[in-house]
Amino acid sequence: MDTLLLTVETGSQETVHDLTPACRSFTRGRGDGLLHVFVPHATAGVAVLELGAGSDEDLLAALRDLLPADDRWRHRHGSPGHGRSHVLPALIPPYATIPVLDGELALGTWQSVTLVDLNVDNRVRSVRLSMLPG
Repeated sequence: MDTLLLTVETGSQETVHDLTPACRSFTRGRGDGLLHVFVPHATAGVAVLELGAGSDEDLLAALRDLLPADDRWRHRHGSPGHGRSHVLPALIPPYATIPVLDGELALGTWQSVTLVDLNVDNRVRSVRLSMLPG
């Protein structure tokens, strides 16, 4: 199994960060198999969705509605509403697996691989890419 650990700067705002270019670069020339994308954090997730047409902002808006940044959370350290970030991986898991055919991601036309991060207290994330040959 080949693996690569990426460092992603997500900054101080909620974000949907596009991992697709890094995933494509990693799988290029590796034949058939499965790409496993994993975020080793308790407050982030990996989603496959359309980007650039408002879907990323719609996702963040839906998460704000579902997981408000207020004082209702029992997990209270960090910025206000930090506890919601610990609930996020139950809704958007910290992993995704994508088929790879002849070194290319077998994504749909408008699909992208993304890191979803609501945690404004942690500005740098790790993302592990692992290629399981077929």
